[in-house]
Amino acid sequence: MKTRNIFSIKSVLLIGGLLFNLSANADITNGDFEEWAGGVPTGWTTIDSGIDVNQNSSIVKTNSSSVAITVNTGSQGSTDFRQDIDVVSGQTYDFSTWVYHTEGNLKVRLYVDGYRNYSTASLTNQWQQISYQYTANSTGQISIGLRFYDQSGFDGSEIVYIDEYQPTSVSDGGGDNGGGDNGGGDNGDGGSTCTDVTLDLLTDNYGYETSWDIKDANQTEIGSGSNLTSRTAYQETYCLSDGDYEFTINDSYGDGICCGYGSGSYSITSNDETLVSGGEFNSTETKSFTITTDNGGGDNGGGDNGGGDNGGGDNGSGDYYNTISGETGYALKTALHGIINSHTSQGYGALWTFYSDHSLDTSYENDGTILDIYSENPNGSDPYNYTKVTNQCGNYNSEADCYNREHGFPRSWFGGKNEPMNSDVHHIFATDGYVNSKRSSYPYAVVGSTTFTSDNNSKVGSSVTSGYSGTVFEPIDEFKGDLARAYFYMATRYEDVISGWENNSSSSDAVLNGSSNQVFETWQLNMLISWHNADPVSQYEIDRNNAAQTYQGNRNPFVDHPEWVESIWVN
Repeated sequence: MKTRNIFSIKSVLLIGGLLFNLSANADITNGDFEEWAGGVPTGWTTIDSGIDVNQNSSIVKTNSSSVAITVNTGSQGSTDFRQDIDVVSGQTYDFSTWVYHTEGNLKVRLYVDGYRNYSTASLTNQWQQISYQYTANSTGQISIGLRFYDQSGFDGSEIVYIDEYQPTSVSDGGGDNGGGDNGGGDNGDGGSTCTDVTLDLLTDNYGYETSWDIKDANQTEIGSGSNLTSRTAYQETYCLSDGDYEFTINDSYGDGICCGYGSGSYSITSNDETLVSGGEFNSTETKSFTITTDNGGGDNGGGDNGGGDNGGGDNGSGDYYNTISGETGYALKTALHGIINSHTSQGYGALWTFYSDHSLDTSYENDGTILDIYSENPNGSDPYNYTKVTNQCGNYNSEADCYNREHGFPRSWFGGKNEPMNSDVHHIFATDGYVNSKRSSYPYAVVGSTTFTSDNNSKVGSSVTSGYSGTVFEPIDEFKGDLARAYFYMATRYEDVISGWENNSSSSDAVLNGSSNQVFETWQLNMLISWHNADPVSQYEIDRNNAAQTYQGNRNPFVDHPEWVESIWVN
């Protein structure tokens, strides 16, 4: 049954019933890809070995050129395309870029001080926009850019065109840089123009119940959204070819998004004309609209895509850390150890109950199945699903047989079935049994040459992370930050004993440095910090952390205060 408990999400500002989007400017060098030197776009300083970049003048969004990026590898970690920019603490920035897929076997992911939103790979031969709203936590430089992800059908080489990475400092040479479609782009329809169409969606008090999609007349998905934040404004812009389209919105509870539990609404507009709108429905509503060239442009604003760092919100910690009084460095780590080191072990068998109650998918499909970090597909249908309790392992021979209890920090590293480490829920996750066995007790790192790939693209193979070349396991980007924060928890919770674990196995020797302060070898520490920064704390992590405190009596401080990682291990 729904209740009326309300909490504030400060993604938008509501004044007198009007919605205001607070944003600031940031300068991206050569975001329109008009300036090139030596075959390289000026200002783009990180171009990984797995991609080739070339200036292109035939398929462009605005002005006279775009960048044609040829992806030549399925290794995600070798496909970064970035530059560094300056931001100001407290300011909000709308980032976006235009993407043109040619074959549909790759996804493009926006990088803004971490990995953010994806393109729709199936939308080929026309321009689409991906966007993200970012609020700076400090004044300084952040990295922005893109990463490329192979999908089923990728044959080892594919071209994607990129144009208008916004907000941008435009090079001389004219042209409209405001984000709107000026008719210069090739949308795969004999050179005809596409029309900018904007979806505005305001969620109600239960945003996670809402999902939506836009499909064309062939039922090809143009865009979709789910796992939405409550009481938050979202905006998406697409450049659509002439034709018929359907917008479908769903509410899993069956009471729409207005007006019993909040005043949610949606509208699709083009050139100040409302094509469809609504908010009051039951479980689902589908509305049709038609795009013709004379519909005009529409708003190309970046908008808030609902991502970002949730660590600053109401995380449920209350006065749990009220004894912390300005410590930094390893002194802060020791002070945190004193707070979290007396949890009550519930036993290894009790983990099944925790998973049944608190490891369910309320973040992606929202279907109540087990959230398995080694099979979850954050951007589409999962390859398989597990029903709680019913599909517990058991025996397994392949993926999709059953789920079990994965020690993110392998039990062999702390000497076997030793308590309380062996049942500490903060580092033990529900995962597919077969993939868990493939992970074995290998360290986490970035894989180069692959010997095994799971259905959600988790990998086993040789490490290409600087400082270590042995066999490793690489989870997908969506959960790298979760696992890094679990490792920082282990280093802090077991500060008094972890220095003795280094020689328990060859893998623990590769990861641990035998100290109680730094704990990790430098290569592993640098990687964990990078993963922590790139994959910010999610609402799922916050909810799991709250449940863990109820379950065993302590919290992961790096979920509650992500900034403490830098305070301890960087500064």
